[in-house]
Amino acid sequence: MKAIRLLIGAMLAIAIGAAIVILTKNTSKEDQMLHRLVQLSIEGKLPSLSDATEWLNSPPLTTADLKGKVVLIDFWTYTCINWLRTLPYVRAWAHKYKDQGLMVIGVHTPEFAFEHDIDNVRREATAMRVDYPIAVDSDYAIWNAFDNHYWPALYLVDAQGRIRYHQFGEGQYAQSEMVIRQLLAEAGRSGRDDGLVTVDARGAEVAADWANLRSPENYVGSDRTENFVSPGGAVVGSRQVYALPARLTLNQWALVGDWTVGRQATKLNQANGHIAYRFHARDLNLVMGSAVAGTAMRFRVYIDGKLAGAAHGVDIDDQGNGTVTEQRLYQLIRQPGPIVDRQFEIEFLDPGVEVFAFTFG
Repeated sequence: MKAIRLLIGAMLAIAIGAAIVILTKNTSKEDQMLHRLVQLSIEGKLPSLSDATEWLNSPPLTTADLKGKVVLIDFWTYTCINWLRTLPYVRAWAHKYKDQGLMVIGVHTPEFAFEHDIDNVRREATAMRVDYPIAVDSDYAIWNAFDNHYWPALYLVDAQGRIRYHQFGEGQYAQSEMVIRQLLAEAGRSGRDDGLVTVDARGAEVAADWANLRSPENYVGSDRTENFVSPGGAVVGSRQVYALPARLTLNQWALVGDWTVGRQATKLNQANGHIAYRFHARDLNLVMGSAVAGTAMRFRVYIDGKLAGAAHGVDIDDQGNGTVTEQRLYQLIRQPGPIVDRQFEIEFLDPGVEVFAFTFG
């Protein structure tokens, strides 16, 4: 409902064109939005999906197969926290509007090397209940055909195969659903007017606490990291023993122990290595996995020097204990409040973990 309240009047007009509606003063804001007609431009034709490297949940789909359907193209990669927080809506739209002629297609374009592994994609799609067709785009062919630059990115295509709308990043859910409904109506496939979807997001899919979010995404590999402050700096490509500085300030991080800093990830060489991070957010997530498939590694999480307790995320217990298995995003901290600057630390009890990126919410 908050999203609905934020997307009325002038904001909608700016985003997707002029709108005209005649309503009584007693009509709710949600009803106003549901009956609002918007003017949508033509942004191009739906590119071919034939260069997908593989398809999941469906045989290969062509533009001919999609003729007459309204199509939602959703670019994603399974470790992206921004996409994860949009997934409850995309999943709900796929379910609600399927019988009216909406076809949702997820285009999985990988960010990290391990996301090219089709077994990883298949496993995570199942775990996340992504049961609509998935075009696996490991060569970036579909990404480039759309000239896309973002995860997540949503494109809506009308029944004539024309792109009529896009949304980059999180948010604008009511607006996007209204466009789905309008394109279905244009195709003569609209159903009953029963309101916008509601979602029950859980775990990493819960919307960020934007009011308290002061820590941006940060990578752990040397190519894109920021604010690394272990004394002596990073030695890229070879083993090095690192230490914690006397103090971390907000959004600084450090390694402790025997690590190898790589371009995309940093690998622990000996047990009992640590990572410390000063952050300000409700949630802290870490993309990580085993350097050797099938190996499980134990870890323990602390916040301000104490076991995580009530601040634990879904991937650790209330004592801060967890296990790295698959290469994926792990939700480690979800604070009950108050949200202030805190120091996170993770201790790996076994060697062999590869750490890729911190994200926050």
